[in-house]
Amino acid sequence: MENLLRPLIVIGGSVVLTLLIGWTTDLLLRKADQRHHETPLWGLLRRGRIPYQLVLCAAFLRASFDQAQLLEQHRTAVGRALTLVLIGATAWLMVRIAAAIVETTYSRYARAHRDPARVRRVRTQVTLIMRVVTAVVGVVAVASMLLTFPAMRAAGASLLASAGVLGIVAGIAAQSTLSNLFAGLQIAFGDMVRLGDVVVVEGEWGTVDEITLTFLTVRTWDERRITMPVSYFTSKPFENWSRGGTQMTGTVFLHVDHAAPMPEMREQLRDILRACRAWDGRHFDLTVTDSTPTTIEVRALVTAKDPDDLWTVRVTVREHLVRWLTETHPYTLPRVNTADAVLPPTHPNAHSDGMIPRATRGRVHEPPRSTGRG
Repeated sequence: MENLLRPLIVIGGSVVLTLLIGWTTDLLLRKADQRHHETPLWGLLRRGRIPYQLVLCAAFLRASFDQAQLLEQHRTAVGRALTLVLIGATAWLMVRIAAAIVETTYSRYARAHRDPARVRRVRTQVTLIMRVVTAVVGVVAVASMLLTFPAMRAAGASLLASAGVLGIVAGIAAQSTLSNLFAGLQIAFGDMVRLGDVVVVEGEWGTVDEITLTFLTVRTWDERRITMPVSYFTSKPFENWSRGGTQMTGTVFLHVDHAAPMPEMREQLRDILRACRAWDGRHFDLTVTDSTPTTIEVRALVTAKDPDDLWTVRVTVREHLVRWLTETHPYTLPRVNTADAVLPPTHPNAHSDGMIPRATRGRVHEPPRSTGRG
């Protein structure tokens, strides 16, 4: 009977004590969160209550297991299992605490600074820092778990002796991975690309949606995701439309007839932009940039506060200008000239109005040549 009651008392007491301490700690964190609304630290720390209770339960069971002398024939296996659970739960709890501290620091910075570019830069750095911390804690936890096995401790000396050779081989084999890792750190702290930046890569423009230590994801305007290694941004040129502000200037090109009324087109462009909410009101212009034998090229210059609004302004201006020309000045649209040719007044085949006679159209006679005969 004693052999049955002792395990129940040990296990039940550890579970009850764990639940009691966990409930008390969660209650204190909840009250602190209600009192301090300006910081999300206490609310974020509550997310770690599960690993916190695992750490407590594993620690209580590990301590009481040795003192209660339970399962003598399986003492080593059970003790090692509890140690592994304790190490894993501790690593999990450390990651949650670090995430709460980092997230609280970022939220305070975001409230104190109104510059979106600086906030996105800090957000990118915070994200990559958390990934590094998680990776380091995970590696240390796995190494600690392996060291609990006697065979791994005995092989430690030989592993250290061959660490130099293995390091060289691993460095050569993982050259691309290491380059991406260092490129990710360079992007995070070099402020080259930030979360939310609008970039143009491989002829596609989109928004930086995710940045890790090895790859970067760009969300295009049509909801596609372009994933590429972060080393791309440290080795190749790319366009970052969010650097130095998001304001942009765009152009709209139209081909119209030479008789197009430019002053009226400028006034119509101004009216279109005033009715367009996406236009930021900074600047607009309409000029003739080129001419051909049949048309002239007209460039409308518009501005907007970001690339999305600029696209809206451009398509709106193009649509309304073409519609306005079609309805009010249809003669200005490009057309093929099929009018009768006009000859100089001194030409023998030209009428008084300069037109070629219908009888001679298609062939123009030259003046009669002198034969030299008297």
